[in-house]
Amino acid sequence: MTTRTQHATSACSRILRLVISLTVSGLALYPIPVLGGDITAVSVDAASRVVKLYGAGGIRGLESYQTGILVSSSGHILTVLSTAIDSEAIDCVLDDGRRYTASLVGADLHRELAVLKIEDINLPYFKISADSPRQAIGTRVLALSNLFGVAVGDERVSIQHGVVAAHVPLRARRGSHEAAYRGDVYILDCTTNNPGSPGGCLINWQGDCIGMLGKELRSAENATWLSYAIPTNELALGLEAILSERNDQPPVNERRASNFDIRSLGLELVPDLLNLTPPFVEAIVPDTQAAEAGLRTDDLIVAVGNRTVTSQRGLRHELSYLIPGDPIQLNIIRNGRIVLIDLGVVPSVTEPRGKGEK
Repeated sequence: MTTRTQHATSACSRILRLVISLTVSGLALYPIPVLGGDITAVSVDAASRVVKLYGAGGIRGLESYQTGILVSSSGHILTVLSTAIDSEAIDCVLDDGRRYTASLVGADLHRELAVLKIEDINLPYFKISADSPRQAIGTRVLALSNLFGVAVGDERVSIQHGVVAAHVPLRARRGSHEAAYRGDVYILDCTTNNPGSPGGCLINWQGDCIGMLGKELRSAENATWLSYAIPTNELALGLEAILSERNDQPPVNERRASNFDIRSLGLELVPDLLNLTPPFVEAIVPDTQAAEAGLRTDDLIVAVGNRTVTSQRGLRHELSYLIPGDPIQLNIIRNGRIVLIDLGVVPSVTEPRGKGEK
């Protein structure tokens, strides 16, 4: 890196920190009334339960800092499972600047969560429950995290304002590896996919913890960076699994991939000779779901439900998460037009119904 580039990078970093500082200060200068108080009081109270974490890493793509949430008065901290906490000494800094060295209690590999422990009592903490209701789309939220490592001592973590934009299953990747967690998440309209943000706390305007900010991930569908949070009920289940040493329980909404055979629907695709062979229909078996739904030879499948596919590999990937009884709707291109084909539901047998079979 040239000296000029280094200076430019340093200047950008200083400007970013200034903007974040001004944003947080602005909340204090212009309090917004909310149920139970104003947004400043709510965010300050929530920040006292958020922890700044420092551990392993420190190279590009492997940050040495992230965020955690106090979940017990005796010092249990819930955070995301990452390389940053793969360290013998994990430094924890509370909102008031108090420093501790944490130990790793355990991890939930399905949800990619970890629990740390510091030695203290009577600490402020968030109560999380597996019965917590899911938040509606459009819910106004605050995201608290140590993004970009701005807070190193008694500085307050950064606060971002946004809304819950969607509630969908997570399908994402980091590099060439798919995310282990495939349960439901909140998609946020504020940019939380920053270094230091993972493990941060998502609260509503009443100060309730409603989720945890996730890792820096890209969508597996369009490669865009995702700003998302794992809902509180999943956090509570992960916390319980770790503390009870039952770390083999998958998320309640997770579906595992299966070896779904598309031929069970009564259709054959063109030979898959290339990595990105389009899913063109080559043949239809009479008296099967495909035939009864009106699928034809040379139809090009472009979507399963509301998820687009561009190759046979993508089609198999989407179908692999269907289970018997799930509806199957395909969008196909026929003679230049998009046609919706309703194939009914996933059959409970893997063999297609041949001609004359019931």
